[in-house]
Amino acid sequence: MGHTIITPQASIVPLEAEKKLCQAMMGLSLKNVKIQLINIENHKKIYEDFGEMLFTHFGVSGPTILSSSAHLLREKNVEEYLKKGKIKLVIDLKPALDKSALDIRIRRDFEVCKNKEFKNSLDKLLPKKMIGTIIELSGIEASKKVNEITREERTRLVDLLKDFEVTMTGFRPIEEAIVTAGGVCVKEINPKTMQSKKIARFVFCRRSD
Repeated sequence: MGHTIITPQASIVPLEAEKKLCQAMMGLSLKNVKIQLINIENHKKIYEDFGEMLFTHFGVSGPTILSSSAHLLREKNVEEYLKKGKIKLVIDLKPALDKSALDIRIRRDFEVCKNKEFKNSLDKLLPKKMIGTIIELSGIEASKKVNEITREERTRLVDLLKDFEVTMTGFRPIEEAIVTAGGVCVKEINPKTMQSKKIARFVFCRRSD
């Protein structure tokens, strides 16, 4: 009918990420976390948000992730950056605490658990499904006694909790999108009446009162 059609694509959609990491925490919902999407190639912060997210079998989802996807889709050459592993999701698991305050919190927890093994000392700090992953990434031996953990190891743990990185790999299919972009070019539609600017008396939608 003479209207320009822009190829539809997902606009608000879950994101795929490194599977081994995400599958280890599949089903884990994080609340009150700060997330950032960063292009490490050009050091650009693409998006930042605070709220809830979810680890899935394919990557990540949830309110903050869905919101971030719309911004990521607009990133120039995004598919190329994703293939190269240059897009990182950086999660601050304890946004209410700066690194100094978090270190004090961890030292306090460690004092209570000083005779326990490291793997048994994090239940008040982290959700159960995340503890194994944090231990592995921290480089601290799981069976190490808490009172033997060094200052350097504790610093690595603090850094990990404040900047937990997940490498993004792609977008979920358009069939899974909450919202899509594209279709009839909106510049060819009167936004007040939803009438076509090209064809008289042709209306794309109308109110039903």
